[in-house]
Amino acid sequence: MNRRKTLKILGGTVVGVAGLVFADWKWQILDSINHKGFFTLSQEQMISKIAETIIPEGLPPILPQADAKPIGASSTGTDDYLKKVFEHCYEKEEQDLIIRHLDKLYESGFLKASKEDRERMLLVLESSEIEDEKTFFKTMKSETIRGFTTVKEVMVDYRDYKIAPGFYNGCVDVSPQT
Repeated sequence: MNRRKTLKILGGTVVGVAGLVFADWKWQILDSINHKGFFTLSQEQMISKIAETIIPEGLPPILPQADAKPIGASSTGTDDYLKKVFEHCYEKEEQDLIIRHLDKLYESGFLKASKEDRERMLLVLESSEIEDEKTFFKTMKSETIRGFTTVKEVMVDYRDYKIAPGFYNGCVDVSPQT
């Protein structure tokens, strides 16, 4: 193969990858500037990361399907459930508590921490002497578990839940009783 042609292909690939990285960086900045919602972008990222830490990817598929993938909190949309339930179903004091602790965890580097460090940070909150920290952890854990165990992927695929179990036969001949 021609050396110049190979160098052109490699150069084009490097420029393309660099362009994709730059474009992703630019969109992240635009997302953070234009973000609208109850939570800030960093708080939403924290909720997603906490849910992913509590229920990580890797629950093996039970049903033998060709396209079955391991699932966890982030792949089932549990983080979206958490955002909505905290915004719409919790009182102002509880929302303030959640926001305050999300910001504290963000400042401590929770997003960039390894999985083991994230688990350790959450366990510190669980065993804390401060009641607000315990409450925050219990709330995040219980709502994450509730959100995960009630999604379709878990209810139907893992628990074999049926909306209307049994059968209904509408047109059945009934013999008269004597």
